[in-house]
Amino acid sequence: MKSSWKRNSIIYIIILLAAILLFSFLMPGTSEPKEVPLSQVIAMSRNHEIQKIAIDEEALTVTTIDGQELMTFKETGTSIYDIKDLNLEGVTVDVKGSSGINWGGLLINFLPLLIFGFLLFFLFRQARGANSQAMSFGRSRARLFPANRATVTFGDVAGVEEAKQDMQEVVDFLKSREKFQSLGARIPKGVLLIGPPGTGKTLLARAVAGEADVPFFSISGSEFVEMFVGVGASRVRDLFDQAKRNTPCIVFIDEIDAVGRQRGAGLGGSHDEREQTLNQILVEMDGFDTNTSVIVIAATNRPDILDPALLRPGRFDRRVILDHPDINGRLAILKVHTNGKPLDKDVSLETMAKGTVGFSGADIANLVNEAAILAARRDKKSIGQRDFEESVDRVMAGPERKSRKISPKEKEVIAYHESGHALVARMLPNADPVHKISIVARGMALGYTKQLPIEDRYLITRSQLKDRLATLLGGHAAEELIFNERTTGAHNDIQQVTDFARRMVTDYGMSDKLGTRTFGNKQEMVFLGREISEQKDYSERFALEIDREINKLIDEAYATAKKILGENKPKLKALAEKLIAHETIEGPELEKVFSEIGLAAPRKRVRKTRIPAPVKPVGVTERAPQPKEVPAVPRFVPKQTPAAPD
Repeated sequence: MKSSWKRNSIIYIIILLAAILLFSFLMPGTSEPKEVPLSQVIAMSRNHEIQKIAIDEEALTVTTIDGQELMTFKETGTSIYDIKDLNLEGVTVDVKGSSGINWGGLLINFLPLLIFGFLLFFLFRQARGANSQAMSFGRSRARLFPANRATVTFGDVAGVEEAKQDMQEVVDFLKSREKFQSLGARIPKGVLLIGPPGTGKTLLARAVAGEADVPFFSISGSEFVEMFVGVGASRVRDLFDQAKRNTPCIVFIDEIDAVGRQRGAGLGGSHDEREQTLNQILVEMDGFDTNTSVIVIAATNRPDILDPALLRPGRFDRRVILDHPDINGRLAILKVHTNGKPLDKDVSLETMAKGTVGFSGADIANLVNEAAILAARRDKKSIGQRDFEESVDRVMAGPERKSRKISPKEKEVIAYHESGHALVARMLPNADPVHKISIVARGMALGYTKQLPIEDRYLITRSQLKDRLATLLGGHAAEELIFNERTTGAHNDIQQVTDFARRMVTDYGMSDKLGTRTFGNKQEMVFLGREISEQKDYSERFALEIDREINKLIDEAYATAKKILGENKPKLKALAEKLIAHETIEGPELEKVFSEIGLAAPRKRVRKTRIPAPVKPVGVTERAPQPKEVPAVPRFVPKQTPAAPD
């Protein structure tokens, strides 16, 4: 937009200058000397009326005594002194030498023509540029990273060791194809990287290109799709043409679900631009014209909405899963991102790895960066453990808002609310240990209680979910027990409790009365990738029973929380008073407080064997439903700002 404005301004200035010059040429200028015959000049010289004669080749400019200028011409090759009867007595003769071509005059005479020619040239050039842009509209927008210029290798990728082993075969094939071909092996033409956002899919693809030392084409799925039908398919053809000219190479398509969604589910029918682009990708990957030296790597976090034809053997043969890293993976990622950064001696990366359950690789990178920013803000020369711990809270809940003015009464309510969460979690046998309690406003939360599991968890039992419900309702129960009043601070807690209880009944089969079955068939619009409705596959009688079972779970959890807090009311008050005094209690200091109020020995938690959840393969000929995710361990319990009454 800015360059277009400059170009138009230059055009307008040139047109204005041309108009001014043309106007100056058309307007009458200064009067030229009057032309007279040579005989008249001879007569004037004899009458002594001439003061000066200027000779410019054959032109004679005569200046009279009264200042009048006249012009006449003599014969070519004749000197002024040879003119008969010309009296030059008392006359000043000025002879101008010949200077050849008068370039200045020529330039002035031809300046309008030059400006007009320049304008024509500029207009034709603009038209030619627009034509070339129209012709390049269907060219690929992929960015080419040449070989020998890789900046990322497998050493820069941590926490996904199994995925790196799967991708190592792709690297080996690109380096030495003969080893595989001699055994009749065929390397997968396409590799689909599947995982939640931030788990390192793009980074792993760049590392493959760096290890294989081959050209790397990178493009996003959204860069194929344009308003005009056929442009995306043209760009796909051009992309694979460029790839075939640079074989062996890697083509990386990020967010392939932008064009790879299931066909027939769009808003434009079978002639939708997105579907035409997908058809061209299918043909290029497994059509009549194939090239085994071009390997396509794609990344997505929505494999359930991809078209079945894209996932069949011959196209994306291999699917590599990248999940959230476990404790060893988080430790390895922390070591990668802290490499080269000055750390204090008291920094324990193992402790940080244990306290970042559920973090992705991008979250950990952000955590380390926030810690470095906090250390720089405090004018420190190295990053300390305190900086890391505060950065964890910033990533989880947002920055502290100590400037928010909270009245003493509301501060007391928040303290009892958070103490209720902590005390219930401390007393229940299957709840996660409490690591931190704070009543300092952070982000959108007025206070929060942070629990950390003692180990990575892939399965959640019914007992653990029921204890989680009671823990979430502990703050609400504490408010009613101490103040005999309810506030809007428990809004988010109640929302989470309702969601967990509904999923326990309708998704996890944890209701004794309704049995082990699911209720409701969730429908989503594939084109949008969003759940838009839930189809009831049960009768109204079961709908009533579902509501009763949900209410039963919530009522039991609330009764459990009230019972624990009622039996430990003095301890609740003591913990709340400590929290009001210190505002934030965590780690060893929190254990010391628990010891002082009579909760010194935490109960023993039985360490259960971790059984990885089975991975359901996505079907080849029909789209398989995505497995239900186990609810993640809440990192904190946010409190909403009290809403204004309706």
